[in-house]
Amino acid sequence: MVPVSFTFGFCGEEFRMVDGRALFWPRENALLVADLHLEKASFYARGGQFLPPYDSRETLERLAAAVRQTGARRVYTLGDNFHDGEGALRLEPHAAGMLDALTRALDFVWVTGNHDVKRLDHAPQKVGGTFVAELELAGLVLRHEAQAGETRPELSGHFHPRLHLNVAGKRIRRPCAVLSEDSAGCGRMILPAFGALTGGMDAADPAILKALQPARRIDAVVPARDRLARFTLWQAAA
Repeated sequence: MVPVSFTFGFCGEEFRMVDGRALFWPRENALLVADLHLEKASFYARGGQFLPPYDSRETLERLAAAVRQTGARRVYTLGDNFHDGEGALRLEPHAAGMLDALTRALDFVWVTGNHDVKRLDHAPQKVGGTFVAELELAGLVLRHEAQAGETRPELSGHFHPRLHLNVAGKRIRRPCAVLSEDSAGCGRMILPAFGALTGGMDAADPAILKALQPARRIDAVVPARDRLARFTLWQAAA
């Protein structure tokens, strides 16, 4: 199934939400994803909690599909790429081959997060691409965790936001992006988690709202049929 994409504006830039979990940045020809958590299943298996061991393969197949759909030539991850610092060493051959192909074919930049190796020079040799703690691109800061008090436009992950809704008596949870808007009409954005075995936090959780301050409003953005739906999570008092 071909992922559906939706276009919206953020801080003067055009973005497309791809398959509800990734962002495509046309001007940079770049795909942005957060929280892959590769090899999460094998991490838990070491402690005796067994999960289907195909999470890395599924996540990388999803990433490859998004690259094919958008034609992206660059990929920026926003941290928590592997579930732990030894995750790359546990990749089974098929998943390892997929990752190698992606990092060879694309300009691949890994922004590191709290689950990743703490020292960039200790990144596994077998993983291609460039490792950075954070970077600024075309005026937007790319990092893993939103920093409260940041006044520059920012893209981040970490929180795995999900929109919680009650529809016709049913509780619905969907991965979503969370966007803040400041007094200048710009703001910051937290991406949904991209990995196959990632859970989620309520997008209206106080931890998320606090991380995006200062703001005058904070919205959740989620695909809904043929459009993007926005739901206000918080708004400053008039």
